[in-house]
Amino acid sequence: MKQRTLKQVLSATGIGLHSGKRVTMTLRPAPPDTGIVFRRVDLPEPVDFPVNALAIGDTRMASTLEKDGAKVSTIEHLMSALCGLGVDNAYIDLTAVEVPIMDGSAISFVFLIQQAGLVEQSALKKFIRVKKAIEIREGQGAGLKYASLRPYEGFRLKFEIDFGHPAIDKTGQMVEIDFSSTSFTRDIARARTFGFTQDVETLRNLGLALGGNLDNAIVMDEYRILNPDGLRYDDEFVKHKVLDAIGDLYVIGHPIIGEYQAFRSGHGLNNQLIRALIKDPSAYEVVTFESVRETPTVFRADWAVA
Repeated sequence: MKQRTLKQVLSATGIGLHSGKRVTMTLRPAPPDTGIVFRRVDLPEPVDFPVNALAIGDTRMASTLEKDGAKVSTIEHLMSALCGLGVDNAYIDLTAVEVPIMDGSAISFVFLIQQAGLVEQSALKKFIRVKKAIEIREGQGAGLKYASLRPYEGFRLKFEIDFGHPAIDKTGQMVEIDFSSTSFTRDIARARTFGFTQDVETLRNLGLALGGNLDNAIVMDEYRILNPDGLRYDDEFVKHKVLDAIGDLYVIGHPIIGEYQAFRSGHGLNNQLIRALIKDPSAYEVVTFESVRETPTVFRADWAVA
C-alpha cells in the first residue's frame, strides 16, 4: 500500500463553469508526501495552493481554495477523480481561476489520469480512520440538513436529496454506495452537475454559472430536463451529490476509512464536517498498512476497476 502519483505530464483545456473563462490545466507528478497542490501559473507571481480543509473558503456552488487573496475554484470533481483512482500526490497547474468543468462530471478527469498513468512511490499510503461519530446539522424541520462521519472499516457513503422538483422527484432520491463492491468510474464518475433555468439570472448576477450550458450540466426548467439525451443514470442527481462529497472529503489530504451519511448536504456542510473531524484528535487517527492483507478491501485496488 504505497503512495501513488502520475507517471507523466498531461494537459487539457476547457472553460470554468462559474467564471466562464478558458483555462488550461496541466497535471504533473509530485514527490511522496506532497499531497495535491494546485498552482495558479497565470498570476504575476505563481501561487501554490496545497489542498487542505482549512484552505477552503467560498463554498457557494463549489469548493474554492483561497490563499493571499488568490483563489482556485470548483476543485471538487477533479478531487473526486483523484480520490477514486488513488492518487496521493500531484501538482495541478491552472492558467485561470477555475478548474475546467469539462462535461460536468468527473469522467473526463478519470480518463486524463488513466492516460497519464500512475506509478507507485517509496512511501506508505496514509489513511484517515474515523474513530468516533462526528455530525454537523443545520436548520430544522423542512430546512434540516446534516452530514456525518462514523467508524466503518471501509469507505461507504449514503446520501439523500430533497429538491421538490418534478423531474428530480421521478428519479432515485437516496443512494448507498460501498466502494468495496462498487466501481467509481462505472457507477459514480459520469454523474453531472445540475441547475435550474429560473436560477440562472440570480447566479450570473453573483458571478456564478457564467460558463454553464447543456454540454456541461443537466439543466431543468420548472417541470422537466432540457438536455435532449436525458440522464446517464436513473439516479444521476443524487449520484452527483455523492461525487461532490467524495471530492469535498478528500481535501482532508488522505483517503478516509469510515462511513459518510448526509441529507441535503452541500460543499459548505461537507467542509464543516471535515473541519470538525480534524479539530477533535480523539475522533480520528492517521494509519498506514505494511501489508495489503491488513488493508480494508476497498483500498486494495482502484475503485475504478472494483
